[in-house]
Amino acid sequence: MDDTQIVDLYFARSETAIKETDNKYGGYCYKIAYSILANREDSEESVSDTYLSAWNIIPPRKPEKLSTFLGKLTRNISIDRWRKTSAKKRGNGEVDIALEELGECVSGQQSVEDAVMQKEVIACLNRFLVALPDDERTVFLCRYWYVNSLEEIAGKTGFSVGKIKSMLHRTRGKLSRQLDKEDLR
Repeated sequence: MDDTQIVDLYFARSETAIKETDNKYGGYCYKIAYSILANREDSEESVSDTYLSAWNIIPPRKPEKLSTFLGKLTRNISIDRWRKTSAKKRGNGEVDIALEELGECVSGQQSVEDAVMQKEVIACLNRFLVALPDDERTVFLCRYWYVNSLEEIAGKTGFSVGKIKSMLHRTRGKLSRQLDKEDLR
């Protein structure tokens, strides 16, 4: 079943929407959750919570790309669950390390100004990612979106762990400069 048909099922409030979502995207969502939580039960709960959130959000919202929409829901739900259960005990600390690395570029403080600027920062980040060479973008997204370990990224890309560390360091520097240039830090 294609994404449009699945979204139509949500709009029709058909419970089949959840089943079809799970059939098509269950593995994808589970992989995102597991890379953050490193725990089968918590990952399965996060995926279930993703389906519930999708059910509550669609309608009225109609996602442009269902896979991205579900991936973002799963990621946010999993990070929230990870925060509640203390990442130092689970996930080999990868989430904590990845968020700390990105913290050099993007502040985690929440203020009214931050909320207003959030759209500008997202737009800047999207422009930044589109401008990156494919290899750099792949490594950056594997690390900071999918929260893959350096070893997992090496296995996927064929690069050495040292090269990946170097690429991530340079890419974070580029992102910092871009955010400074657009006065978003």
